Amino acid sequence: MELFFNPFDNLVCILLGISLTVWFTLLLVFIIVPAIFGVSFGIRRLYMKTLLKLFEWATLRIERGAKENNHHLYKPYSNAIIAREPTSLEEEIKEIRRSGSNRDLDSAPEFEMSDIFYFARRGVESIMDDEVTKRFSAEELESWNLLTRSNNNFHYISLRLTVLWGLGLLIRYGFLLPLRVTLAFTGVGLLVFLTCLIGLLPSGRLKNFLSEKVHLMCYRICVRALTAIITYHNSENKPKNGGICVANHTSPIDVIILASDGCYAMVGQIHGGLMGVIQRSMVKACPHIWFERSEVKDRHLVAKRLSDHVEDKTKLPILIFPEGTCINNTSVMMFKKGSFDIGATVYPVAIKYDPRFGDAFWNSSKFGMVNYLLRMMSSWAIVCSVWYLPPMSREADEDAVQFANRVKAAIARQGGLVDLLWDGGLKRGKVKDTFKEEQQKLYSKMLVGTPEDRSRS
Repeated sequence: MELFFNPFDNLVCILLGISLTVWFTLLLVFIIVPAIFGVSFGIRRLYMKTLLKLFEWATLRIERGAKENNHHLYKPYSNAIIAREPTSLEEEIKEIRRSGSNRDLDSAPEFEMSDIFYFARRGVESIMDDEVTKRFSAEELESWNLLTRSNNNFHYISLRLTVLWGLGLLIRYGFLLPLRVTLAFTGVGLLVFLTCLIGLLPSGRLKNFLSEKVHLMCYRICVRALTAIITYHNSENKPKNGGICVANHTSPIDVIILASDGCYAMVGQIHGGLMGVIQRSMVKACPHIWFERSEVKDRHLVAKRLSDHVEDKTKLPILIFPEGTCINNTSVMMFKKGSFDIGATVYPVAIKYDPRFGDAFWNSSKFGMVNYLLRMMSSWAIVCSVWYLPPMSREADEDAVQFANRVKAAIARQGGLVDLLWDGGLKRGKVKDTFKEEQQKLYSKMLVGTPEDRSRS
């Protein structure tokens, strides 16, 4: 059989080899090596400033095009009910009675038909401007960030915007996405391989030192896989060994954001598949706390494992997200009290994402994990600020719930987030009967008074 030599095929192989060599050399020099030493060339911040100027120009073009075509630009929350100063149930009902009746309000309390209007109004307000449900959907933007997912119509306003949107699509999916996927596999692969190697070493200071360096390096590579631009504030308050770090929760990448600036002991349920491989390799190098599915609901066992960990001051601080679910980074919802009942020092951390560059919120009821990560890697960037707050301890007259609420309020205040008392579990469940009963008790108390009031009368 006669063999023919095709010089074109040989040329293609040479060019492909050169391209791959250049590609991985650039990755090594500009991304992986800086991640190892924790340095940055400032390329990502320059990229962020360029994007901001681009967004400003696009917004001006949109507004100009809308005026020319007599289009109405939608402003987020423009139709929302105007917020009123919070008042008690009794005060509001008295106000309704005062406006519709000449009866002495200080006379014996009794039911009036006008009371129904209070509950009807509150019900309509909840439907029109539900402060809970809207926390489980993507935060709305006041301007377009050239992503189809944030607005599907803006790029039809002018030819320039259409060309710019198409160019951005090509850059994000043709260049940034392959680069980021390569970095993500590099970071995860190194994490699994190196933590397994470190796990072979005997316990001691050398193993702990190498484990911390490897974790930091791999998480920093993963941060670069998202083109994450993070600003850390008040580093003197960073969590210390033997403590518990608690933060508001927007996305699974919250872990990477925090772990790229310090090492933590993770807490979570054991998974299968790739996540299970990562968990088993990580725990060989560092004492993370993983629970079997059957153990997660055993609160006493969970509390015992956490308590044993924080009592050892040589172990890394535990990282916990007490909300228990992802919120869209506009608010902080109820903190579960478990991690505040242990008695350890709590290190609050506030995380605030900038949605102009990419929406970090994970709507788990709408997107699977793989789909979500692909959306993150095809966004412009992930930009966020992290504030380390001063450590907080439970006071003598506080219970776990009060302590959790105090920490939550501090995080919300620092991050510019709305402090809500609602449980994040409402994302998938119905309102508990206890919430309804609480309103019924307040109204009943107004009509018949407390047992002490009745005994005095």
